[in-house]
Amino acid sequence: MTKEEILKALSNVEEPDLGKDLVTLNMIQDIVINDNNVSFTIVLTTPACPMKEMMKMASENAIKLLVNKDANITVNFTSKTSSTRLEGSQTLAGVKNIIAVVSGKGGVGKSTVSANLALALAEGGAKVGLMDADIYGPSQHIMFGIRGERPMMTDDGTGKGKIVPIEKYGIKVMSIGLLIDEKQAVVWRGPMVSSAIKQFVSDVDWGELDYLVIDMPPGTGDIHLTIVQNVPVTGVIVVTTPQLVALADAKKGVAMFGQAQLKVPVIGLVENMSYFTPAELPENKYYIFGKDGGKNLADEFDITLLGQIPIVQSIREGGDLGVPVMISDDVISRAAFEEFAGNAVRSIAMRNANLPATKIQEVLE
Repeated sequence: MTKEEILKALSNVEEPDLGKDLVTLNMIQDIVINDNNVSFTIVLTTPACPMKEMMKMASENAIKLLVNKDANITVNFTSKTSSTRLEGSQTLAGVKNIIAVVSGKGGVGKSTVSANLALALAEGGAKVGLMDADIYGPSQHIMFGIRGERPMMTDDGTGKGKIVPIEKYGIKVMSIGLLIDEKQAVVWRGPMVSSAIKQFVSDVDWGELDYLVIDMPPGTGDIHLTIVQNVPVTGVIVVTTPQLVALADAKKGVAMFGQAQLKVPVIGLVENMSYFTPAELPENKYYIFGKDGGKNLADEFDITLLGQIPIVQSIREGGDLGVPVMISDDVISRAAFEEFAGNAVRSIAMRNANLPATKIQEVLE
């Protein structure tokens, strides 16, 4: 066996999402051959790649079929999270992908989805941060059980230190709820809110991250415009429920980011509260808010349906208690969020492979 033969065989193995072979994509490294033994490393586009076992089996089959049927094959994995960040970009320079989680209206579970998405990504091996950009109704400090905690400041000797996000469950979390007395209402006009968002971007030490998940406020307002004017957003994930009213508002969220002056790609849509399954009847599904509304909306706009999250009591309880369901032993709920996160990272990798980087919007008319 030779290195050239191994590469030729692996050139027949396609990356399922990107539609090109592993060799063309420069995903094969460190080929070592010793008699009938061969080992190599596949470089994944994300630590949380759900397709790696499929690629491993396809690679082994290609080598046995095309090079040596008696080969002893060892396939290793490493990851280099794909990104469209431009070299020299100073805004959140250490962050490879910035994902805004949006909804057209409140009450659809956007913050719950954001929290558990961040945790599912981290479970897959990624470095993840979570920015709570819902200034008027912050909730991530509650969901992560860090109420009453205050972030530290770095000391760079100039008096211009940065805020250090609080780390919980392996996630770097920043929320306005960590900086103010939660008994006080945030009664701010638009410019003050925009200033706070800019501080979350420039004055927080996010460090090196594979993904920064931004929990956006509901609607299509000032904060959304401030984010795209200050942050090169990789893409948005839209959260809805199957209910007709929620779907009507979700359409506005999809339409907002598709406007010519924004042009932020939509990674996909996730349908929350899709169905209810009682614990005593695990095979039954009750579509309380309607059926397949999210799927139909995704089809209408030709975007990916990333997942359908059921109504489960433990999801609500976990958020209230500061122990998100991804940290629990609720197998059914965890599986739903893991599937959603897996589909999300695949869509992000495909977006990065096929579309140019999103630019910061300097001026919005």
